[in-house]
Amino acid sequence: MNSAQSTLRLKKLGIDTYHEPVIYMRDDCDICKAEGFESQARVKVTLKNRTLIATLNTVESDILDRNEASLSTYAWKFLRAFPGDEIIIDHPKPLNSVGFIRSKVYGNDLSTTEINAIIKDLVSGNLSDIHIAMFLSGIAGKGLTKREILDLTRIMVKSGEKLSWPSDLVVDKHCVGGLPGNRTTLILVPIVAAFGLMMPKTSSRAITSPAGTADTMEVFAPVNLSIESMQKVVERESGCIVWGGTVSLSPADDLLVRIERTMGLDSDGQLVASILSKKVAAGSNHLLIDIPIGVTAKIKSVQQASVLEKILVEIAGDFSVKTNVIFTDGTQPIGRGIGPALEARDVLSVLSCSPDAPVDLRDKALTLAGQIIEFSPTVAVGSGIAIAKSLLDSGEALKKFEAICRAQGGMFEIPKASYTHTVVATHAGRVVSIDNRHIARIAKLAGAPNYKASGVEILVKIGASVEKKQPLIIIHAEAQGGLDYARSYLQQGHPIFEIE
Repeated sequence: MNSAQSTLRLKKLGIDTYHEPVIYMRDDCDICKAEGFESQARVKVTLKNRTLIATLNTVESDILDRNEASLSTYAWKFLRAFPGDEIIIDHPKPLNSVGFIRSKVYGNDLSTTEINAIIKDLVSGNLSDIHIAMFLSGIAGKGLTKREILDLTRIMVKSGEKLSWPSDLVVDKHCVGGLPGNRTTLILVPIVAAFGLMMPKTSSRAITSPAGTADTMEVFAPVNLSIESMQKVVERESGCIVWGGTVSLSPADDLLVRIERTMGLDSDGQLVASILSKKVAAGSNHLLIDIPIGVTAKIKSVQQASVLEKILVEIAGDFSVKTNVIFTDGTQPIGRGIGPALEARDVLSVLSCSPDAPVDLRDKALTLAGQIIEFSPTVAVGSGIAIAKSLLDSGEALKKFEAICRAQGGMFEIPKASYTHTVVATHAGRVVSIDNRHIARIAKLAGAPNYKASGVEILVKIGASVEKKQPLIIIHAEAQGGLDYARSYLQQGHPIFEIE
């Protein structure tokens, strides 16, 4: 086929596949017929000096002409394409990394060179979701050796930007997740920054959960900051809370986590590389890791948490990152709100020292903030919580939070949902358990995190005595459809509370 036949003109359709590169072509176009391309084929797409391998989806309608193609949003941005650009379509060369992935599936250790090839092809958009799923299955099955975890972390750091800061002490915090609410970051960052430590916090958005830290912070202020804007905020206020996706820190991690969460697979080795690659790339040298433990949390036992703690501390030490790990209660959600706006309301009530602020959220934020403050060589062990409490109670933390929000371009009002539905107890008794997964699912079905005001408000905690028809939760939704969707899930028999 000559070059004229192997080129197509781009038309923008605006199809978001998250991080998956997809190309859309007519099934009767000359290239498909000549090259034998069928739906789900892997094809090489070249635009000027940029290339990626994309999964082909064929179109049978007139949405595209025979001489046109379109790309998923991710592929469009990756190739820096514009409508009307001409792309060249070709067969991709075989990838050595696919053989290395297959080797890992069969239980073999990967060399540094092999891990490097896999991550390079991952970030370049050359691996399909099936290949990524194979890789994740392989490392979850046999696991990774310490050397493999170290190599994977180091290579993931090199896959994106690496920040540096004008301070010898740069602190950070991470929670391994699996616990709804738990929005301590928005409280402890201003406490720590008000104390004077530098805390450039890059946080994640939700993928399958009702809210990520960045989603909740976005209720108050923009989080899609460039590296330059982020640095200005930190230099001015000693801290920030931004979305890590815009500053391109360990982009390989974002690509792996997308598939990992869809598969529902958790691998200690991948989890360690994921956490530490982000923190090392962000320029942190002191790190506190929160591991909630509970039956319906991500980490289900102290034994599992202890294994993870050992690996985290050892690998972090190889990057000269001093790391402390704290085990916390993961048996029930933290705070009352699940969903960006409801979590934001909890955060503001704690920072404002409101009498009705959720005590568990306040106490946990103070505990974590105290631990971070104790990284300072001027603070005695055991005195950090008292310092954190003083900064919170005096209003200094609230003042710093408002300053950070304004520096990021905001300090917005918290939105409220237009629709609510109260779920009541079917019988009297004592609450003995709360299912984190079900309550997160309901908040998601109600519209969180895309609709900021949607989510779930929790009215009782474990240990509470309830009467028949006493309100247990309030579902919040911005649209009637979201409310109906969440209620239908409840009606299918997914109990949130166990009441004896």
